[in-house]
Amino acid sequence: MSSKRVAIATLGCKVNQYESSSMAGMFRTRGYQVVDFGELADVYVINTCTVTHAGDRKSRQYIRRAVRSNPEGLVVVTGCYAQVSPGEVLEIPGVDLVMGTADKSRIVDRVEEIKKGKKVSAVLEPSEIKEFEELPAVAATGRTRAFLKIQEGCNNYCSYCIVPYARGPVRSRDPGRVLEEAGKMVEAGYREIVLTGIHTGAYGQDKPGAPGLASLLERLSDVRGLARIRLSSVEPMDVNEDLISILAGGLPFCPHLHIPLQSGDDVILSAMKRHYTAADFKRLAGEIKERIRDVSITTDVIVGFPGESGDNFINTYRLAEEIRFSAMHVFKYSPRKGTAAAEFPGQVAGEVKERRSKMLIDLGSALAGEFASQYIGREVEVLVEDLADGRPGMLQGHTANYLLVVFPGDEGLKGEFVRVRAEKVSGGTLEGRKL
Repeated sequence: MSSKRVAIATLGCKVNQYESSSMAGMFRTRGYQVVDFGELADVYVINTCTVTHAGDRKSRQYIRRAVRSNPEGLVVVTGCYAQVSPGEVLEIPGVDLVMGTADKSRIVDRVEEIKKGKKVSAVLEPSEIKEFEELPAVAATGRTRAFLKIQEGCNNYCSYCIVPYARGPVRSRDPGRVLEEAGKMVEAGYREIVLTGIHTGAYGQDKPGAPGLASLLERLSDVRGLARIRLSSVEPMDVNEDLISILAGGLPFCPHLHIPLQSGDDVILSAMKRHYTAADFKRLAGEIKERIRDVSITTDVIVGFPGESGDNFINTYRLAEEIRFSAMHVFKYSPRKGTAAAEFPGQVAGEVKERRSKMLIDLGSALAGEFASQYIGREVEVLVEDLADGRPGMLQGHTANYLLVVFPGDEGLKGEFVRVRAEKVSGGTLEGRKL
């Protein structure tokens, strides 16, 4: 091969996607060709997830796939699963380097230092890292939406969550560096930026007197050419008056908030160590809908948390029904070793979790269809992202409030804003025609 080839697999959250893009850029700068994960490569990087057992299992599958693809290639494992279970990862035959969640800026150096067959663990303890680790700006990839990481870590320690142990305490990125990278993303052709982090709403809370999330949003709105600014997941207790007021001001701020509910029952919320009640969440959702025009509120819900009775679950179901989320991500509780909830009594049977999960998924589908149906006959503005999957001649993209829209059009419209008249709903997806 004329140049070294690197393949990167990314599991899990938007933060991992951002970091994988940065790592790809670092490898390119050092003369590597970045290839698809299914191709033959000299170096395989697996950026892992450990939020659920399924994340662990899928991470191991990708690691073994890399080893099979090229037994002579270097296999590097990074991310949350590598951070929390480095010994387990090193036991997998063929793994050469384990790096965890920190020190990713040195990944190419590490790769070039190690020799095939010599197992190395370079996992740092994230709790010892006090500052946000800067990674090189994400290079253009032909996409229309870019993830911009603004903070790292979480101090919440919800009883079910392993992430604070994998990512360490809250560290906020310097606002000047955030603005600088946003500017570069716009220059590279991105029209929409999604602000992301491990606990995005905690931005600035680790630096007394520093600007918070609302102030950062205000400053980002001055970046010339940035058409849309979207927030990734924000915790309920971080959605304050300042943030609602900013979003209510309209574009470039997208009228879309993803706010994890997790449970609609106060007993379960308390056991989860979530710092709000069902009534608090309902009140917040009502205020957001009242203040922000065309707002979409999406959420995460966990079913089958230890001790969750039928009545506890019904409280969650009814609250979701009352709030009328525009989309719901439903997760079956998965015990994570090292978290408090893994030792709780009253673990819920698998078939009960399955049944409750299906009920909420069905509700979420119905609510998504109901939300999308409000737009039939209306004009919506779509940022065209790609060809629609399996539908020749059709394009797809999202509205500012994150409705997926499919319509007939030419591939040359990718990256453009297009006005579409919505004509029907299929599932939670709007279909229509370009105006």
